[in-house]
Amino acid sequence: MKKGVYLIGGLLFALSVHAQTGTGKTKVAALLKQMTLDEKVGQMTQVTLGVVSTPEDGVLNPAALTKAVQEYKVGSILNATDHALSVDQWQKVQTLIQDEAARTRLKIPVIYGLDGIHGQTYTLDATLFPQNIAMAASRNPELAAIAAKVTARELRASGVRWNFAPVLDCGRQPLWSRFPETYGEDVYIGKTMGTAAIRAYEEDGLKNTTAVASCMKHYLAYSASRTGKDRTPIYLPEIELREYYLPQFRAAVKAGASTLMVNSSEINGEPVHASKYLLTDVLRKELGFEGVIVTDWEDIIRLHTRHNVAPTPRAAVAMAVNAGIDMSMVPMDFSFFVLLKEAVQKGEVPMSRIDDAVGRILLLKEKLGLFDNPYPEKAAAANFGRPEYQQQALQAAHEAMTLLKNEQDILPLRSNAKILVAGPAARSISALNGCWSYTWQGKDERWYPSGSKTIVDALTDRLGAANVRTTAVKGFDSPANYDSIALKAAAADVDAIVLCLGENAYAESPGNTMDLALPEEQQALARAAAGTGKPVILVLTEGRPRLITGIAPLMKGILLAYWSGRKTAEAVSDVLMGDYNPDGRLPYSYPRSMGEMVLYDRKPSEEIREIFNSDMTMNGYYPLYPFGWGLSYTRWTYGDLQLGSGKLTGNGKLTVSITVTNSGDRDGKHTVELFTRQHYASITPSMRRLRAFKKIFLKAGQSETVSFTLDRSDLAFVNAKLKTVTEPGEFDVLIGDKKAVFSYAAMP
Repeated sequence: MKKGVYLIGGLLFALSVHAQTGTGKTKVAALLKQMTLDEKVGQMTQVTLGVVSTPEDGVLNPAALTKAVQEYKVGSILNATDHALSVDQWQKVQTLIQDEAARTRLKIPVIYGLDGIHGQTYTLDATLFPQNIAMAASRNPELAAIAAKVTARELRASGVRWNFAPVLDCGRQPLWSRFPETYGEDVYIGKTMGTAAIRAYEEDGLKNTTAVASCMKHYLAYSASRTGKDRTPIYLPEIELREYYLPQFRAAVKAGASTLMVNSSEINGEPVHASKYLLTDVLRKELGFEGVIVTDWEDIIRLHTRHNVAPTPRAAVAMAVNAGIDMSMVPMDFSFFVLLKEAVQKGEVPMSRIDDAVGRILLLKEKLGLFDNPYPEKAAAANFGRPEYQQQALQAAHEAMTLLKNEQDILPLRSNAKILVAGPAARSISALNGCWSYTWQGKDERWYPSGSKTIVDALTDRLGAANVRTTAVKGFDSPANYDSIALKAAAADVDAIVLCLGENAYAESPGNTMDLALPEEQQALARAAAGTGKPVILVLTEGRPRLITGIAPLMKGILLAYWSGRKTAEAVSDVLMGDYNPDGRLPYSYPRSMGEMVLYDRKPSEEIREIFNSDMTMNGYYPLYPFGWGLSYTRWTYGDLQLGSGKLTGNGKLTVSITVTNSGDRDGKHTVELFTRQHYASITPSMRRLRAFKKIFLKAGQSETVSFTLDRSDLAFVNAKLKTVTEPGEFDVLIGDKKAVFSYAAMP
């Protein structure tokens, strides 16, 4: 964890404990003394690449660049104009920008930021890994770290040192269009995977050519939209905010995240960009965050134009900066610069707040080595596109694959099976990768690497062209992909149908939906496939759980592939053919219907369905597939739970052990998940909470004893006074179908 000190007297910024701290502090302090108001406000201004570009992607407009950097002193640029650029194009863009910065009075370099959400989104041929929701299904933090390492290297090779990732929003509203960017509905998984990614981005040292500054986002509770629509209001009691949405950010601060991006929405009527309580009192003072706070796209002016809490644009700027914003992603003009300068001159924003923000920005640039060398680095360029990255992406996709159903062991398919591959996702690349894939929306397949494979391609490679038939065509929405008559005719002499349904790529608001149900035309195709009498294996490529309750009983097998990146097709083929034994586990509760949206960590009253007292049932949690569900081609059996003691006291530790056996005939990986439940507490306890997990590999017939260590922090919750506490009492510890009981006492 990075800790810092405050420099009083108009400068308030964080100082890392790295070896360069003293030098960085001195440089920043000296630089601040030399800067004019214009130069300071410019550092707080971030514009999109389109502001300084020509209509041709990757080609800058020299006059526009000079205007931005020389006249408005812009300190940061972000984004691509339309699609991914080559490494060479990015390096030319970065070089021209830094050349312009070198011609300014103080020669302060520009910091460039991109959204490398599941790989370096905006560089051609970059390695794309599974989306976060799929990484969460892998239950493998090491994979999250590997993906971050590769992303950092390929960003840095492109001359970019700031990544707007990872997303730490807790995915408890599956309607939300950014659900695939989350790690699912559980807090512990979000903390564990998110901090693994943050450390991997930064741990080599930000001056190293293998590291980038991370950006935890979107602070706070962005994913908790009441309607599920992007950038819409959140109504959330603070006890829930602190229990489910704040812990990931607290952990990320401790892990050393350098920057933070703010929730675009409002919580209980207050836009987060205007909340001094959340940005200063909670984030700065309580969590101890010392890095740079950047807005999301256009969110300061929207305090005036959308949220209507600021009567004028200048009032919006003053409100946000006084609340704690350091940098404004303006991003299409220089209005923020003009308005903030006016606000300072009129005494509406104190200079101390400006120096605080600019000090943090300059220190970030210093830590990243931009003052030493702002240009693309030769050593970084050599790290792009290494062959091992593709194998690592395949490993991640393999471990994400989640087998939901395998009736009568229909899977794996025989090695000589003759199959029909159908459905809109069968010949789609974008539907395997999802958002932030060479374009913002990820739908334009022109920019995907030439070697990208579809599910049809991968299965043909495995089974041979003679054994694979398809009715699918390119273009997810092509009417031919929904032709039931053609499907029935093509299925006449096949052994099985692999039906590829789900969602095409989308990002942010364009992904808003009014209904989670799988579109009717896809469900009709599934019914037609089942009507052939052939066994149907449903492959779902989707970013969020689309409702399949009506067709699930008709399917013999169901494989949830998520949006698992560059190697999705190969991973799907490997699982269907038995070349990889699936081990993914659901990171969310797969809902049965729009009226059955209960989360796994439900409260006791949600467990009960009460009509009359005599008719009370305990099936309130009734998903189609529960949180943590995931089948294997082998059998896993658990021995009895063993506790080191029946009592946990004070600051002590409690060891929990269980012997796991691979009782089947295939080697495989398996995630052991430990849950707890407190019997009684001052706040109604959840029916269960995930507290730990470990992924193991066992050969067929092999056993291993898996141990966990719990302490009182693992049993804590937020009480009515908004304090995180651990209360004495009895607890269940649950692993699989095994349960044991222990007690906790604060004092011996």
